[in-house]
Amino acid sequence: MTVTVEYIPITLIEYPDEDGKPMAESDQTREYLLYAPKVLGVYFQNRPDVYVSGNLFIYYEQGNPESVVAPDVFVVFGVENRQRRSYKTWEENNQTPDFVLEITSKSTRSKDQGAKKGIYAFLEVREYYQYDPTGDYLTPVLQGLRLIDGNYVPVATTTLPDGTVSLASEVLGLELRLKRSEMRFYDPVTNKTLFSFEEEASARKAAEEKAQRLAAKLRELNIDPDIL
Repeated sequence: MTVTVEYIPITLIEYPDEDGKPMAESDQTREYLLYAPKVLGVYFQNRPDVYVSGNLFIYYEQGNPESVVAPDVFVVFGVENRQRRSYKTWEENNQTPDFVLEITSKSTRSKDQGAKKGIYAFLEVREYYQYDPTGDYLTPVLQGLRLIDGNYVPVATTTLPDGTVSLASEVLGLELRLKRSEMRFYDPVTNKTLFSFEEEASARKAAEEKAQRLAAKLRELNIDPDIL
């Protein structure tokens, strides 16, 4: 007797690493898409259990590549700090992002305010921030939401004496500060703003040039700046 064995091909499920779409739509948007993950990556660089990334696909349902979201910036606690091509929650002990920041605009408004917000609540993202650098639609342009009992509630806003708007992130231990429509992360422990490498280099150069001008002025007055 001849036994016929039916061969059933196994179809591999693909999880794409990119969608071919441009990363940003304006200079301001691109600036913050680069700034935020860089400075947060440096801030948490000595934490082997904190992963910082942005504009990366997060797959949250094994076997269903349609269950995917790509936050502009996100931070996950409790996973290995290493580079990834995409983030699959089932390969990361089901750890989902704790913090998400979307650099929003009028063209992404419906997703950022609707679909993505719902997905982040479903994934139990503890804090969801939105920043509209061009002031397209969001008022105020920096807003934060905190997940409480499954629902997002607004993060309290504080206005400092100089007019700077500050929102405290309990998840990061940092503040998101808005001064003259420019957003920066601020460390309340060190009382320092988190600047990019380029910004720090520019600030050092400006300080050196200022010191050189002062020294030249002192020499004109027959004062040795080296003994001051």
